[in-house]
Amino acid sequence: MNVLLKYSAILGSMLFANEVLAQSPMNSDRATTEAPKKEYVNTDWRPSLVPDGMIDRVENRVNRTMDWHTIREIDIAYKRRLWRRLDVKEKQNMPFIYAGDEYTGGGAFIEILIDAVKRGKIRAFQDDKFTTELSYEEVQGKLMNEVEVEVIDPITGEPRIERVLNTFDPNNVAMYEVQEDYIFDRNAGRPLPRLRAITAYFAQTDPNTGEFRNFSSLFTIYYPEARNVLSQYEVYNPVNDLHRMSWSDYLDRMMYSAYVTKTSYNNPTGEKFQGGGLDALMKGQRELESMIQKDMDMWEL
Repeated sequence: MNVLLKYSAILGSMLFANEVLAQSPMNSDRATTEAPKKEYVNTDWRPSLVPDGMIDRVENRVNRTMDWHTIREIDIAYKRRLWRRLDVKEKQNMPFIYAGDEYTGGGAFIEILIDAVKRGKIRAFQDDKFTTELSYEEVQGKLMNEVEVEVIDPITGEPRIERVLNTFDPNNVAMYEVQEDYIFDRNAGRPLPRLRAITAYFAQTDPNTGEFRNFSSLFTIYYPEARNVLSQYEVYNPVNDLHRMSWSDYLDRMMYSAYVTKTSYNNPTGEKFQGGGLDALMKGQRELESMIQKDMDMWEL
């Protein structure tokens, strides 16, 4: 009799546990579970009111990032700093101009950064020395400034100059400059590249002709401070619509295409490569090759 009571109690406990697990949100149909509210990065974004096709999409699948492990100074054999520029028009840099979709809640990369500055999640700096912090109002002043435009007076037919407000277009942010540290860790036995800073550059054009004038620096972000924020947004994948990584994963792996404009090697004044054009590109390539050779030589020490 006692044995029957014992088995009955065990069976009842198992049935109760199954009922609780069946009602758990972790085991419910994820396609029908209400997704958490997203923070959109521009006023034009609207969430989709239907599921994403016929798949069971997992919301916020790429919303966590692992902390970088601390590198002890005693373990560093050498460190070199590079400044590289990337053109968003290159095919490999297409994610930077992707405007987001109705499911991810994200916009273009520059819109994500501006929204994070607006919400106080990250700080904007004037340059990659990080000595002067910019407020959101100062950033907005750079994005939406007044320009002089020549117009024709409809009454007299004479040309005159008017000052109009230049609205911000994310597509005008056509270049980024990244600051990277290459650290050879004796403990790990390999070089560890770390992204340190990202500077956005705005393409200034002639308001009358639309011709390109020059690039103007908008602001710089300290990337280690922005990694957790960027992990909330997905990067455009031109090969597979479903399998996307977060912006922090994309930038940690340095999957963008960029060319070297300056290094800290034998450069006490911080000057960029002189000459421009192909000559500067060749100098940057030689610097990269010298770093690769330096890494190979470390194995012989």
